[in-house]
Amino acid sequence: MPRLAADQARRLLAAARVARLATASPDGVPHLVPVTFVLAGDTVYTAVDGKPKATARLRRLDNIRRNPAVALLADHYAEDWSELWWARADGQASVIADPALMAGPARLLADRYPQYAAVPLPGPVIAIHVSRWSGWAAAPGFPAAG
Repeated sequence: MPRLAADQARRLLAAARVARLATASPDGVPHLVPVTFVLAGDTVYTAVDGKPKATARLRRLDNIRRNPAVALLADHYAEDWSELWWARADGQASVIADPALMAGPARLLADRYPQYAAVPLPGPVIAIHVSRWSGWAAAPGFPAAG
């Protein structure tokens, strides 16, 4: 069961359409949410979009402000288990609330996800500065390099 090289894990995560963002409260309580995201260099951006939320005070934002260590995980499941893989980015996150600083990441997200033409990105934006890429694939040589 081969571990993926950092560059392959980075490539797979960057190509994924959705990932799960893991944060933890200061006392270690985990919190996991699915997110859309975009990779720019070694920084991953995700944003609070305009879809209805249960509350405006999101736990992921509070967690990051108090404990910036996060992980982002993307994976692929198939009934043929030789096609399974996962890729993870570990890093330090920050919350960007300044509209001028949110504009660039919001534009990158809108370019990647056409749905954002109809769903606003009021923010804030989460910036994850990746310090470690890791991953795993079920079969040697899968997924194929590309």
